[in-house]
Amino acid sequence: MKEIDGVIFDMDGLLFDTELIYYQSTQKIADAMNFPYSKEVYLEFLGVSDEEVQENYHRIYQDFGKAKVDEFIQRSYDDTYQVFESGEVPLKEGVLELLDFLDQQEIPRVVASSNVRPAIELLLDGAGIKERFSGIVSAEDVTRAKPDPEIFQKALAHLGTNAEKTLIFEDSFHGVSAAHAAGVPVIMVPDLLMPTNEIKEKTVEIFDSLTQVPDYLKK
Repeated sequence: MKEIDGVIFDMDGLLFDTELIYYQSTQKIADAMNFPYSKEVYLEFLGVSDEEVQENYHRIYQDFGKAKVDEFIQRSYDDTYQVFESGEVPLKEGVLELLDFLDQQEIPRVVASSNVRPAIELLLDGAGIKERFSGIVSAEDVTRAKPDPEIFQKALAHLGTNAEKTLIFEDSFHGVSAAHAAGVPVIMVPDLLMPTNEIKEKTVEIFDSLTQVPDYLKK
């Protein structure tokens, strides 16, 4: 059994299959408002904070005017939340099994997500797994978003564990880079983007799904 004292989970694209929902909602509103949006634009900002995404949308679509870009952002946000509130956001494969395994081993865990706290709590509550985490570190808790390591440094402080005996699960490039910068071993479970060679070098393992993790930890 690997010596792990604590685990840190990303949320979007790792615990929940949300990335496609974000994209579909934003694309729907972009089409309705005649914004030249595409999946490539969405993927460019995968894993960064809402604030940084919004800043980039204002930069990219500045010719539309601030008010129109604000409307685009708000309508996309509202559409996404409607899906979240419907309770139709699926957990990723292997989440419950991994949480069960960590319970059995009495390994504490937190969520460290670039998302805002209301969205994190909505999804965790909706899936009935909020109480299975000892805490949440969200976008509101940091001044610098991933790939800066601040969010994982705060998650470590919450867990009270040493970096080398903690494990992070991530799906995005920015998340892996943030974990690496924090000096915490990171396992990547790719969602929409497959890892580059540079990203692979920053991970301890890359798995197709979380279902593979318990067997890895038992070794």
